[in-house]
Amino acid sequence: MICDAHVHFFSPAFFDKLGAQLGLPAAGRPAAVVARAGWQDPESVEALADRWVAELDRHGVSRAALIASVPGDEMSVSGAVARHPSRFVGFCMLDPTEDNALERARRALDSGIRGLCLFPALHRFALTDDCVDRILARAAAHDARPAVFVHCGVLSVGVRKKLGLPSPFDLRLGNPLDLHTLAGRYPQVPLIIPHFGAGFLREALMLADLCANVHLDTSSSNAWTRYIPGLTLSQVFRSALDVVGPDRLLFGTDSSFFPRGWNKEIVDRQQQALVDAGIDDTARAKIMGENFGRLFPL
Repeated sequence: MICDAHVHFFSPAFFDKLGAQLGLPAAGRPAAVVARAGWQDPESVEALADRWVAELDRHGVSRAALIASVPGDEMSVSGAVARHPSRFVGFCMLDPTEDNALERARRALDSGIRGLCLFPALHRFALTDDCVDRILARAAAHDARPAVFVHCGVLSVGVRKKLGLPSPFDLRLGNPLDLHTLAGRYPQVPLIIPHFGAGFLREALMLADLCANVHLDTSSSNAWTRYIPGLTLSQVFRSALDVVGPDRLLFGTDSSFFPRGWNKEIVDRQQQALVDAGIDDTARAKIMGENFGRLFPL
C-alpha cells in the first residue's frame, strides 16, 4: 500500500489568487495564470479531483493528502475530499497572523479538513508566537484529531518563481526546535515536519526524539542534502529510523501540477534509498502507507 502524505491541490481558486498578486484582470484570471505557467488548466475542483484519482490509480496509490496551497482555498480541497472521501485527506494552508485565522481553522476543520499547514518563513511569523499556540489549541480541541503540518527549513515555491512573483521569505523562522514547547503542550496533536526538516535534519530529529507526536514526511527531491557534504538520502532515512523508528515517517512526493501529475521519480528514488539503507519490508510498509492510514483512518 502506498499513501502519499504530500500532494498540492492547484485548484482554480489557487491560480486566481496568484493572478490577483500579478495584477491580472479578474475575468479569466485562472486560465491566464495556467497559460503563463505552461501547465494544464484544472477546469474545476471536481475535474481536478477526478484527474488526481485517475493519476493515483495509474500509479497504484491508495490515498493522498491534498494540500490547499494558499490561505483561503480550503473549500476547494474540502470539495475534492467530499467527492472522493476514500482517496483523499484534506489539508489547508493557514496564515495564523490573519485576524480571522482561528475562525477559518474552525470552518476548515468542520468541513472535513484534517491537517492545518503552517509556513512560518512564507508568512513571516515565529513558531513561538501566541498565534501558533492558538492554532494548536484549536486543533487539540477538535473531535477530528487533526494534524498540524509545519514547514521548516529551506522554502522554495516553484510556481512563484515560474510566474515571476517575489518570495520575501525569512528562513530564520523555520527552525524545528522552536516547536518544542508547543509539541509538549499539545501531545495529542500530531505534528508533521515535511522534507525531513529541509536542511534542519539534526534539529528535526532532536525534536522528534523528545516529542512522540512529531512525524517527519519524506517528500520532495530532498535537494537540501547538498548543504551537508557527502550526505545521501539513504543516510537520511537511516538516521531518521535510528532516532524515531519506522512509525513516525510518512512517505510523500510533493506532487502538484499537471501534466506532470504524480511524481513517480520521487518514489523510485526513495524506494532505492530504503533498499540502500537496508530497511526491512515491515518498516518500509509502515513508511510507504501504514503510518498515514493510522494517522488518518477512513
